[in-house]
Amino acid sequence: MGDRRRIKVLISVIGLDGHFTGAEIVSRYLMDAGMEVVYLGIYQTPEMIVSAAIQESVDVIGISSHASNYDQIGMLLDLMKQNGLNDIPVICGGTIPRQHAETLLKRGVSKIFPPQSSSESIVNYITSIVKR
Repeated sequence: MGDRRRIKVLISVIGLDGHFTGAEIVSRYLMDAGMEVVYLGIYQTPEMIVSAAIQESVDVIGISSHASNYDQIGMLLDLMKQNGLNDIPVICGGTIPRQHAETLLKRGVSKIFPPQSSSESIVNYITSIVKR
């Protein structure tokens, strides 16, 4: 790949949400597209995600959400700002009700991918937002 670094994406499930299948499938999509994936798994706190993002120097954070943990996503965004990570886009995927999705987008989430989003749309979006 020459001197270009691969896009590095952190994928996690936040809070007490135990739904991991979507996060694992998206992780595989991204790896198949040539991206480096840091998969944290389930039951992660905003602090754990921010710490890993800093340690791993990720380009994007992807959060899978299928439970009512939307406040924790807001806490993640606040913690990122406090740590100077405003330049790392946060994308979310999962069954997020429209009202919560609108709130998250207003708070700073870059994009929300509902269930059945194509691998191509996710990969293309991440590729388009990462500045090389």
